[in-house]
Amino acid sequence: MVAFAIHCVLMNDGVPARGSLRSRAAVAVSKLMLRPITGAIPPDRAWGIWASRLLIARLMGTFGPSLAGTHVAQVNSVLPDGRRVIGEWVHRGPARSSTSASPNGTGSPRGPARSSTSAGAIYYVHGSGYTMCSPRTHRRLTSWLSSLTGLPVFCVDYRLAPRYRFPAAADDVRAAWDWLPTACGLPPERIVVVADSAGGHLAVDMLLQPDVAAEPPASLVLLSPLIDLTFTLAAARERQRPDPAVRAAVAARTVGLYHAGIDPTHHRLALDVAAGPVLPPTLIQAGGAEMLEADARQLAADIHAAGGSCELQIWPDQMHVFQSLPRMTPEAARAMDHVARFIVEALWVDTTAADQAV
Repeated sequence: MVAFAIHCVLMNDGVPARGSLRSRAAVAVSKLMLRPITGAIPPDRAWGIWASRLLIARLMGTFGPSLAGTHVAQVNSVLPDGRRVIGEWVHRGPARSSTSASPNGTGSPRGPARSSTSAGAIYYVHGSGYTMCSPRTHRRLTSWLSSLTGLPVFCVDYRLAPRYRFPAAADDVRAAWDWLPTACGLPPERIVVVADSAGGHLAVDMLLQPDVAAEPPASLVLLSPLIDLTFTLAAARERQRPDPAVRAAVAARTVGLYHAGIDPTHHRLALDVAAGPVLPPTLIQAGGAEMLEADARQLAADIHAAGGSCELQIWPDQMHVFQSLPRMTPEAARAMDHVARFIVEALWVDTTAADQAV
């Protein structure tokens, strides 16, 4: 336990001991305004889902708009086995040729793919409770990642609950992973997986599957990952410090729309990271003010228990996926610098290892 605690302190090098005045003010305002609003919206009613989607989209659009000069290429492709892949390539820089659907709807494996991925690519799995958000709402994060790393980013547009329930989202995330190496002309070890919130659960579920674990990506980056779908960890954390944006019970009801009627101990829901295949080198960032800090800490411990490498960063006084809200918190830029450095170093190490093998 002592050794693990020391390790976590070392992994927090470069993380401030306290949040900025602006981020602390944002947390205070959210407690007074956002938390009551999310608590009043019924997550399991049609109008409540609509209101939640609108609220999150407005917040992310206001405090985290996409970067100027961002180029987007829509993808609507079908794998040989009939699985459909929908999403978008995001690249910040000179315009590139796009990966677009062919007249017969099968799509083409060209695009930012072949013209700009010689160094690697990023596969992004967005979050927000399996019921809201899309590649469009997360375009700030994807365009920022592309700008900082120089890599194209593919963000999958998976099906959302409550219309599509488990395992629809997980199936879509896996289909996009199976499609991506051919689409970008790269082996899995030249691709980095990045995910936030519920997207973190989807990404980890995918990486625990034996055939994916046999050919893993170069690394994994998780922003405020959700791992415990029962929200037991989050509820315990909430009793110590309330989350400024949402109550654990409300979040649990929202996520429950995805796995309703399924045994919560199902191995694709209750992920056994500690006893599963070793995950690729992982960076986890979470906010010190959010309830999913508990999930982040547990996941980091489980990755270490499985024999993996994990860098855990808890950013004090930050909210859930604070990296997506740079206009609200100045720490977002510093955190994203850490993410970009981690990604580039992972791909550089992989390239060096390949060269030495030759």
